Amino acid sequence: MFQKAVKRNAKLRLSIQGPSGSGKTYTSLAIATSLNAGKVAVVDTEHGSASKYADLFDFDVMELKAPYHPDNYANAIAEAAKAGYGVIILDSLTHAWKGEGGILELVTEIAKRKYGGNTYAAWNDATPIQKRLIESIVGSSIHVIATMRSKMEYVQEKDERGKSSIRKVGMAPEQRDDMPYEFDVVLDMNTDNEAIVSKTRCPELTGKLIAKPGKQVAETLAKWLIGDGSEQRQPQPPVIAPTLPTPSAAEKKEEKQTVASYPASWKTPADAQAWAVSNKHCSNEFEAKASFKNSLKEVTGQDKSLDSNHLAAVLENFYKKHMARQNEQLKAA
Repeated sequence: MFQKAVKRNAKLRLSIQGPSGSGKTYTSLAIATSLNAGKVAVVDTEHGSASKYADLFDFDVMELKAPYHPDNYANAIAEAAKAGYGVIILDSLTHAWKGEGGILELVTEIAKRKYGGNTYAAWNDATPIQKRLIESIVGSSIHVIATMRSKMEYVQEKDERGKSSIRKVGMAPEQRDDMPYEFDVVLDMNTDNEAIVSKTRCPELTGKLIAKPGKQVAETLAKWLIGDGSEQRQPQPPVIAPTLPTPSAAEKKEEKQTVASYPASWKTPADAQAWAVSNKHCSNEFEAKASFKNSLKEVTGQDKSLDSNHLAAVLENFYKKHMARQNEQLKAA
């Protein structure tokens, strides 16, 4: 039955896209911290780039490393909401598409494993994973800001004196073509740190070109998001076990030979998480807790509770996962 439309309080869905050097990370932090919506969490896949602004903005960070499975992003969003953050920044969402373990790599892996190399058929399996990521963004109970890299192109221009110069410009974002449609506002950044508002549901931003967007844009958006005082119903996305290729028997045997059991001093999940932070396997408690929840999900198939019968297995999984990653880094070095 139809009823009168009512504008309710809403959460921001903002995409900031542009080429390298356009200011995506800085802009996302400037807007997020000016929304006055509470604590800010950052999922950083850009090798610590967000933390370079830690002297300018107050936020917590999870440095997400490969594999960049979309479910890992969805889990981070759910975890941030559960931990009481008001805003989460996904910097960058491009890795969930074309990074190691992202959708494009998953399609190739699924095609080889199930469809004799037919990537067209493999999209039947991969598309639901992409949809879960989208639902975790649009259905979150907190503000979500995502950055995306743009495909780059170089153009030759002439100034008023006729002198030619080469300028780098951003084209389409490096994500699925329809991803920008999921956001309320899309800012296309250029190398002059200007934002072209290419899409907006906020009338006040329509057609704007904004130099170094930050506090003023945040205030405009915060005002626009206010409705009649009631909240839109947004169910909390569940924590999802990533759909990853199963390791071979040889890989499992090698891992068993090279990774020892977890420390005897570990008696609780808190002990394991504190170890991960103090030994720099995780950047902070937020990241360590999310990692432990992934281990719980991998061992028990759920993330709600941990009983004594599964404690040792989950601790073992958590320890082996972090030590295996450390071993890989040492080999690479």
